[in-house]
Amino acid sequence: MKGAWRWTLGIAVSVLLIWWVLRDVEIAEVGRQMATGNPWWFLGSVFVGTSGYFIRAMRWKVFLHPLKPDTSLHSRWAGISIGFMVNNLIPGRVGELARPYALGRLERLPFSGVLGTLVVERFLDTLVMLSFLFIGVLAPGFPDSVALFTGDLGLLVRGAFVFGGILIVVLLAMLFFPEPMVRATERMAVRLPGRWSDRVVEALESFLGAMRLFHSPVLVFKALAWSYGFWLWHGLSFWMGFKAFGVDVGFSAALFTEAVVAFAVAIPAAPGFFGTFQAGAALALIDVYGIPAPETLAFAFGYHFGGFIPITLFGLYYAWRLGFSLKDLKMDRAGGADAP
Repeated sequence: MKGAWRWTLGIAVSVLLIWWVLRDVEIAEVGRQMATGNPWWFLGSVFVGTSGYFIRAMRWKVFLHPLKPDTSLHSRWAGISIGFMVNNLIPGRVGELARPYALGRLERLPFSGVLGTLVVERFLDTLVMLSFLFIGVLAPGFPDSVALFTGDLGLLVRGAFVFGGILIVVLLAMLFFPEPMVRATERMAVRLPGRWSDRVVEALESFLGAMRLFHSPVLVFKALAWSYGFWLWHGLSFWMGFKAFGVDVGFSAALFTEAVVAFAVAIPAAPGFFGTFQAGAALALIDVYGIPAPETLAFAFGYHFGGFIPITLFGLYYAWRLGFSLKDLKMDRAGGADAP
């Protein structure tokens, strides 16, 4: 029953958000809009969105360079597939742990070091998403810039800026004061029983090793270029999804919606980001761009389901091939220098 509260809370959040987006909408009309969508644009959006995970795998090589410059593309792709599959099926964002665990096992890398690369990845993704919000606002087709900081959308945007600020402060502390952080951790860790003191310090040092990426201007430039390339590609899948379900807005609106959805799915919810994805799409398209609810929700549910299935199947396949089990992850969490 230890994880029951996660299921309960996550499902409650998802149900509440799905009710919120559907509260004033005729569900049958949403269904009709989905049924009459353009299948070719839809399949194209699913293909582009799914291939984006492969771009993620190529980008991950840059983040992993300080730990191991020559990681295998197959290992990175398998790790990403497993991580997102777990996030889609298990509550509590366990996929954020499954992904570095799977890659670490395939490439013999320390878990904490690989986990540190995901922190770097999230930091750059946050910067890109914040810039996409501004691109959307500055684009000629943006209807009302005041809406960005008011109402429910304003709450989400302000939360995103706060999150980004906290992340920047934490990363700067890791970059400029790594030795004081290690010494402070050593002083606190001596109170831990057994070998946990050494394990915690070793894990922190491995984690800080991933931060060395920021010591290289070349790696930082590559990481930013890959990040913008990936999210622009993913924005293309959003725009194609718009085309499939009759959402008549331009590419800048797709980038804006993508950013709002990215921040919305960070809210803890049921597995697969159900509810949070739809709420983010509704905030961007209905509240800002004035798109009718049936078209918006046809996109939000149709595109989301379309993207959910392929990466989940890929992840299940690689988990089977590699003999990956969440029990292994739980055992790793119970001990070892690189326990999560």
